[in-house]
Amino acid sequence: MLSRWTPASFGAMSVNTMSSVKPPRRDEPGVTIAQLREVGLFGALSDEFLDHLVATLTVQRVMPGDTIFREGDPAREMYVVLDGEMEVLKRSRRGRETRVAILGPNDSFGEMSIIDMQPRSATVRALGAARLLKISTEEMDALYRHDLKSYSLIVLNLARDLSRRLRVTDGLLADITANVLEEYVQTPAGKR
Repeated sequence: MLSRWTPASFGAMSVNTMSSVKPPRRDEPGVTIAQLREVGLFGALSDEFLDHLVATLTVQRVMPGDTIFREGDPAREMYVVLDGEMEVLKRSRRGRETRVAILGPNDSFGEMSIIDMQPRSATVRALGAARLLKISTEEMDALYRHDLKSYSLIVLNLARDLSRRLRVTDGLLADITANVLEEYVQTPAGKR
C-alpha cells in the first residue's frame, strides 16, 4: 500500500511564529507491527524485521503548531506520521510560505534530505496533536548492516513513493503552466 500524499491549495498562507519540536516523553507508547504494516514504506517486510523496527525506532509526540523542521535546516532524519496531520510549507523567492501538501497517517516525509544529503526542501508543521515515527540516518545505516534485503525493500518502497509524488507534481505543474499560458494568450498585448 502506497502512502497518500495530498497536494493542498497553492494559496499564500500567513504563518504564525512556529514553536520547536517537543522531545519525546519517556512514557510515550511505541509503535506496533500492525501499525507498521499499514505504512507503504514498510511494505513486504518480514515480521522479524518489523519487530526489530518496533524495538529500535523512536516515537515522537508533537502538538498543534509544532514545527518538525524548517526549510533550509540540516537533515539527519525522516518521519512517518502514525496519527494526526502535518502541513508541508514551501517558501517562495519573495519569502511567502505556501502550503503545498497535507500529510496524514502512514505518510512519510523528510526522506529527500536523507537521500540527497541536502538541507530540508520545505517546512513541516503539525496541524494538530500527532505521533511521528522518527528514523535517523544512523538508524538507516544500522538497518543496512542488520538486514540488507529488508533495507533494500525500504529503499525500493521509498523510491516508489517519491516517483508517485513526482508524477503528481508533474501533473500539477502542467496544469498551472497551461492555465498561465491560456491567460497570457487571452490578455490583449497592451495589457500584458
